[in-house]
Amino acid sequence: MVLITGATGLLGSHLLKKLVNDGQTVKALYRSEIPQIEGSDKAIWVQGDILDTVSLEEAMAGVEYVYHCAAMVSFNPRKKAQMHKVNVEGTANVVNACLDAGVKRLLHVSSIAAMGRIREDSPINEDMVWSEETSNSEYGKTKYLAELETWRGIGEGLDVVIVNPVIILGAGNWEKGSSEIFKSAYEEFPWYTEGVSGFVDVEDVVRAMVMLMHAVKITGERFIISADNYPFRSMFTWIARNFNKRPPHRKVTPLIAGLVWRWEAIKSFFTGKDPMLTRETARTAAAKVQIDNRKIQRFFPNFKYSSMDDSLERICEELKKMHNL
Repeated sequence: MVLITGATGLLGSHLLKKLVNDGQTVKALYRSEIPQIEGSDKAIWVQGDILDTVSLEEAMAGVEYVYHCAAMVSFNPRKKAQMHKVNVEGTANVVNACLDAGVKRLLHVSSIAAMGRIREDSPINEDMVWSEETSNSEYGKTKYLAELETWRGIGEGLDVVIVNPVIILGAGNWEKGSSEIFKSAYEEFPWYTEGVSGFVDVEDVVRAMVMLMHAVKITGERFIISADNYPFRSMFTWIARNFNKRPPHRKVTPLIAGLVWRWEAIKSFFTGKDPMLTRETARTAAAKVQIDNRKIQRFFPNFKYSSMDDSLERICEELKKMHNL
């Protein structure tokens, strides 16, 4: 039996659909409401929270394999403590529950941000050592500390494999997370930066995760999951054209970015709402980061990423149906 944490999120929900369609018995953790997603009727839903050790212990009953997808992503400085609690303490709880339940294997979903960025002088790969000197986001720091918890689990006898996805593209709630990219393009957001980053189709991440979970001889390894590196402007243009919308056409200069994130910080202070842009996201959007994705293909020569053209076309069509566009 398999357990998925974070089964209601973008990655977790696509993973759940894949596993139940493959005929696996899947337990899925939810906090308040069972989502209406494809495959949800075939899963065993267990109410709980990774911060609630009792509910985690109950969810682990009879489970052999765990996919830990649950995490909090935020670049709002005011949510720093909450994010540390969910991502670090929550992962520690999952590791402890796996050890106590005798789980055979844990696949931990980390992030490219856990490798210590932003570096522009050399490609990011799995051998990177975290350094406080690089321009790391607070989110990246929590994911790095979460990875340390999984390494601690390995030291205590837990079989673990780690994936470090880049920006995941998929059809989901486009009010939050990486799916916001699609909403921005649909609404003809006019601004672009000269930044570059790695992007990957959610279905490719799911395929890689399932493949790695079954590759029991590979343990204590982490794998970057990234189709390729693309300029943010190209990505937004690609998506906008799939929606028949106008692509971004105004360049964000460092001066404009600096003014906007400061104004957004003031607005957030008075309204309590998340800022549209923060100092961290402005820095990330401007960075030209190159991701080295070759390790997983060295281990699995037959693993191929989807064509980005095909992925974006499919995702945009799914979003049109989802949001009645």
